[in-house]
Amino acid sequence: MTNSIIISSVDLGIEELKGYQSLDKVLSAISWNEIAIANWSGDYPYVPQAKFRLAYDQNAIIIQYEIEEEVIKAQYYLHNDHIWEDSCVEFFISFDNKEHYYNFEFNPIGAGLIGYGTNIKAERSRLTEEQINQVEVFTCIERGKLGSKWNLIQYIPFNAFVHSEVTPAFLKENLIFANFYKCGDHLPKPHFLSWNKINHPTPNFHLPEFFGELVFE
Repeated sequence: MTNSIIISSVDLGIEELKGYQSLDKVLSAISWNEIAIANWSGDYPYVPQAKFRLAYDQNAIIIQYEIEEEVIKAQYYLHNDHIWEDSCVEFFISFDNKEHYYNFEFNPIGAGLIGYGTNIKAERSRLTEEQINQVEVFTCIERGKLGSKWNLIQYIPFNAFVHSEVTPAFLKENLIFANFYKCGDHLPKPHFLSWNKINHPTPNFHLPEFFGELVFE
């Protein structure tokens, strides 16, 4: 079964007010989606609570993640480092029927890795630090007796999709494919969760055949 999300447009209003609190308020009416499928639960049984919601405006796709896990790790602070080894949320999206796709991988302090290409890893390339910096990231971290919680909002401008011509009209007129992930390869309890189910014997997120559907209203 393929998951599908209908994505609404939002109006941010005054650009100068863009920030964590203002974006959180704008997204407050949007429904959450769970990242809860432990495709490899035999080897990696730990399942932190992870969810996301998304919308778009005239300039960008906006994603908010909410994560609750025992340990938050944010070792890497430079873009294009080993972000997936930290507490990590990932967004893979294809605009050409799964032939090529972008992978957005970010940790709780906003360090990111963005790649593009086919599912043949040797053919994939990474965006530059300057290009990754086009994505505005707002985070909030809480730590208490019972565990840790962090939120991350990404404002991904259409021009961050440097190999594609993305506009609101394009998004409305085409079926877009994507998957969302929560991982932490080097956490005390490694885990590999997805929004849409992956049928593969070992952890691998680079399988566009298992992407779900995004329908932009």
